[in-house]
Amino acid sequence: MNAPATTELPVVVIGAGPTGLAAAAHLVDRGIEPLVLEAGPTAGAAVRDWSHVRLFSTWSEVVDPAAEKLLAPTGWTRPDPATYPSGGDWAELYLQPLADVLGDRVRLGATVTGVSRAGRDRIVDADRDKQPFVVHTTHADGREERLFARAVIDASGTWATPSPAGGSGLPALGEKAATDRVTYRIPDLKDPAVRVRYAGKRTAVIGSGASAFTALAHLADLAKSDDGAGTKAVWILRRGISGSTFGGGEADQLPARGALGLAAKTAVDEGYADAVTGFRTEAIERDAGGRLVLAGEDGRRLDAVDEVIVLTGFRPDLTFLDELRLDLDERLQAPVGLAPLIDPNQHSCGTVYPHGHRELSHPEPGVYLVGTKSYGRAPTFLAMTGYEQVRSVAAAIAGDLDAADRVELTLPETGVCGGAGLFDAPEAAQADGGCCAPTPQLVQLGVPAAVGAAAEEAPAGGCCGS
Repeated sequence: MNAPATTELPVVVIGAGPTGLAAAAHLVDRGIEPLVLEAGPTAGAAVRDWSHVRLFSTWSEVVDPAAEKLLAPTGWTRPDPATYPSGGDWAELYLQPLADVLGDRVRLGATVTGVSRAGRDRIVDADRDKQPFVVHTTHADGREERLFARAVIDASGTWATPSPAGGSGLPALGEKAATDRVTYRIPDLKDPAVRVRYAGKRTAVIGSGASAFTALAHLADLAKSDDGAGTKAVWILRRGISGSTFGGGEADQLPARGALGLAAKTAVDEGYADAVTGFRTEAIERDAGGRLVLAGEDGRRLDAVDEVIVLTGFRPDLTFLDELRLDLDERLQAPVGLAPLIDPNQHSCGTVYPHGHRELSHPEPGVYLVGTKSYGRAPTFLAMTGYEQVRSVAAAIAGDLDAADRVELTLPETGVCGGAGLFDAPEAAQADGGCCAPTPQLVQLGVPAAVGAAAEEAPAGGCCGS
């Protein structure tokens, strides 16, 4: 089969999450046909996996303008812009209607297994840029298909590839064997079957971002309930506790995000969670009763727990992009033009600079990683950032470089200074406060009704957003 002329082809968008569907809306607005390939059975499949978690961004911040324009003729109206949706709300009230409007442009149950240039593997230079992209997919029924595209926008996120408990970036010894007691998601404690798993139990929560805050607050709420007596959390941090550990607090321009960190602080201060600092997990073992014992790289062994919740972030799956020439930062696995703007070891308080097609470009013209996947392993993503990315990318694909280079977004500041810092430095681990953030004040929040983590495909923490 000969590949068709590139100009006749659609732009393939990988992933029907918030950023992927927004990319499709911007392409339609530009008169370019998108083809959205979603591995899950529904639009926003990953978001639905954390439907019980409330976003810390309001409806005004999680609806893309081009998507809203596409939805308007159907009579769709944005929910109260000042309220905070849950993941389930976001999926049902916005993502699903948007996918419905896009219609046959969205294909469900289509897993992308490879992307390349037609007739050109990674090493071939001859006429490479003149060839369309070829996208291999596997459908839910096992059928394989080859599709051609003029450009590829990878908005597949990182939800399917959570980072492990091991402090070295590798699974801890015994981690895979303990999968019956280990989860990499925030448990839905409103589900009776899930609730009984954690009620009255001792649970280790590994992680230091918004997802860990949410889990700690939920477990504290369970401990206060009639059926949760004896519930206890053990919060495992790889660094020490400092003034920025709990986020921006009252200085955060996303108030619900600040309140979330304060809720986690409340859980610790009220005794519902014990914090273990400077602990990097080396092994997960079982004691004689089948409970789990976490062993650290420094030789420490913690008291046994019944369950482990690993919330150490996510990482991009790059395997199906291996035949493309990508330029990725060696640490973050983010595009090299973007990495310095989001590096949690370096970036400080203030905003992450709004960015677009130039920061997201690669040596392989016409391929873009957007949304949480563009951030690689960095934890600081906001939905608004993804919407600005795809607005710029769609304009660039359309040849409108003036619009593509224009900045049309102002991000809220975190109120936290200094980023994560070099966590091995004692002065960084123990420093109190910061140049622009007061030490968070204790507030009686329990599990705030309007608090939760928000990202494209996954709740995540970070010093400047999520």
